[in-house]
Amino acid sequence: MTATAELQRRTLRVLVVAQVLSGAGLAAGITVGALLAQDMLGTTGLAGLPSALFTAGSALSAVAVGRISQSRGRRPGLAAGYAVGAVGSGGVVLAAVVASPVLLFVTLFLYGAGSATNLQARYAGADLADSSHRARAISTVLVATTLGGVVGPLLAAPTGDLAHHVGVPHLAGPFLLSGAAYGAAAIYLALRLRPDPLLHAQEMAAEEAAALAATTAATPGPVPLSAPVEVGHGVALGTAVMVLTQVVMVAIMTMTPVHMHDHGHGTAAAGAVIAVHVAAMYLPSPLTGRLVDRVGRTRMAVASGVTLLMAGLLAAAAPAESVVVLAVALALLGLGWNFGLVSGTAIITDAVPLATRARTQGLVDVSIAIAGVGGGLASGIVVDVASYSVLSLAGGLIALAVVPAIAASARLRPVGAA
Repeated sequence: MTATAELQRRTLRVLVVAQVLSGAGLAAGITVGALLAQDMLGTTGLAGLPSALFTAGSALSAVAVGRISQSRGRRPGLAAGYAVGAVGSGGVVLAAVVASPVLLFVTLFLYGAGSATNLQARYAGADLADSSHRARAISTVLVATTLGGVVGPLLAAPTGDLAHHVGVPHLAGPFLLSGAAYGAAAIYLALRLRPDPLLHAQEMAAEEAAALAATTAATPGPVPLSAPVEVGHGVALGTAVMVLTQVVMVAIMTMTPVHMHDHGHGTAAAGAVIAVHVAAMYLPSPLTGRLVDRVGRTRMAVASGVTLLMAGLLAAAAPAESVVVLAVALALLGLGWNFGLVSGTAIITDAVPLATRARTQGLVDVSIAIAGVGGGLASGIVVDVASYSVLSLAGGLIALAVVPAIAASARLRPVGAA
């Protein structure tokens, strides 16, 4: 095994542990965020606001994490993002204790840093990976989120009970878990992610470029004029795939606990459905990574749109009293998101050079976060004005826009491009 391959294996091991921790922080807050807002504000119309706020915070954090990672490495970028997420989690608990909606909104914005960092970590898994195994490396990091992501929602009710015993509102309990999980992830990465995968990859690329320049100086080749065009197409397509899957997933996921609560289901039932959803978001990642590497990026992106359509149709038709049918619909929602995230990430990572990779990836994740903001805000309004079924059906139809996006990219690709 080469030194680079061994370093890649070590990097993935460290990222896996951090993702297990951060997954618990991410999923615990998702489970009760909308319910907490509904309880404090007294209206369903604004129940999507927490999702919008922490995804807005995720957008800002994605830029910051990307820029820090580009200039100083993945380790300080990821550790800082998780630390801010931990602070935000603690602030949400305080806001619930003092019954301050303003403080709740501010700290939910900070809490979004944890979500952004959790997603940014997938890029770190690909920095040292061979191009033929890039999607598998991405998927390894994503699947590690499964354990924490499943355990987090299942602990929603117990942590709520614990919070109640210590004088904290029941619905704020899961954010206690989020704060501890994000804080632990920040400390672990700060101590263990050495050497930094992005900085090491940049050093190797610089050495290879210098060696190539020395051997070809006497016979320079033509300038590859199509390269910037191909980079642009790759970034645009990968971004479109991930944006569409994100807006649909966030919209339906955000309002499912509210829909269940309004029809008599408790926090434990909603937590179980979200746990199934989060498992489907991350658990299939190893298989998804292999399929993306072998079947192709764009084919799996199309599969994402089709799967999300199926999820929307099933959620729209699900009887309100059936937790099982809702769980299946949310599982398909998570699976479709997984297909889109892994394929879109691979498309972008293939297209962007190391010199600008982390910064570009951060900007791409801003688009994803903004899509989540739109999905979160629109979800509460649509359910308040129409119904959960209308929201689910509309989301499934929007997901199919992945197909024309891929077709448009194929038409714009220069003749002779791979």
